[in-house]
Amino acid sequence: MNRTSDNEMDRTSRARIGSLARLQPLVDQLFAASGATSWGLPRDLFAAALERSASKRFGQESPGVSQIEEYLSTLHLQDLALACACAEARPDAWDHFVTTFRAYMRSAAGAILRCPPDSPAACELADSLFADLYGLGEGANRRSLFRYFHGRSSLKTWLRAVLAQRHVDAIRAGRRFTDLDGADGHAALPATPLAAPRISSAGAEPLQDPHRTELLTLFHRTLEVALGLLEARDKERLRLYYAAQQTLAEIGRKLGEHESSVSRNLERTRRELRQQVEQALRKGGTVDGVGPGTGLSDAQIALCFEYAAEDSPIDLDTLLPESQATVRKTESKKL
Repeated sequence: MNRTSDNEMDRTSRARIGSLARLQPLVDQLFAASGATSWGLPRDLFAAALERSASKRFGQESPGVSQIEEYLSTLHLQDLALACACAEARPDAWDHFVTTFRAYMRSAAGAILRCPPDSPAACELADSLFADLYGLGEGANRRSLFRYFHGRSSLKTWLRAVLAQRHVDAIRAGRRFTDLDGADGHAALPATPLAAPRISSAGAEPLQDPHRTELLTLFHRTLEVALGLLEARDKERLRLYYAAQQTLAEIGRKLGEHESSVSRNLERTRRELRQQVEQALRKGGTVDGVGPGTGLSDAQIALCFEYAAEDSPIDLDTLLPESQATVRKTESKKL
């Protein structure tokens, strides 16, 4: 999609959410909390960033004032202000960003490439991003990658996602060149990923996301609480299907439900369970007030589910013990 159509879509979306002029007290409060004045960022530029963020979030929707207020109050304001100031090439902001985030970016690059953060490959991946972040071109033609940061996640999480995407793009580009070599009638090179080899020393495990264990622990704790709050019948249905590995027909006979009803109820419970876990993680792993209370971003929540699916099997036998009370109740109804 070209820049003209992008701008047209942006204007249309911003028109749907309406001007933030009707939310001036909130904008003033958010501007003060963001620390934008530390970087000499004017209020109008910060307000424009808030409007872009809201338009990106709601897209084709036409949200009410309360929805916009709730969304804006969840943003990582200080990170958004810093990104805006860097996009505007404010020297103090840029110096602060480089000093504060360079080590983290190299560490994240090392985790993505599975190599030490001070290795040439990790440094090259991380440092290659600075030019795009600062912005290419001059004057009105200058376009900083920071323009695409909307404050929905922390700046660190966003930077890690950008680095990961850049690495994936490099792999895909390498594979396209491999395919072209083969199409020219020459022997094609093996389509191997461009990732650096997994490096370990003295039998140590390969490097990975330093926050992986923390995210998995929070995910499992939140899931355990959410499962515990399920209705007994919904919990038993999940246990029979996933832990006991019974068929829909077998579950239906045991619970006195039609097979199609078992399928619909399982789908409903899975959907509601995922929504509850996501909402709890967004609030910091709190379900009905239970949890540490430090909220995760959408990107971090996606990583929680990704990591759990990759290599951390969930022990449903432990989380969903057989409920004899539920079974007896069902059998008495059938009688």
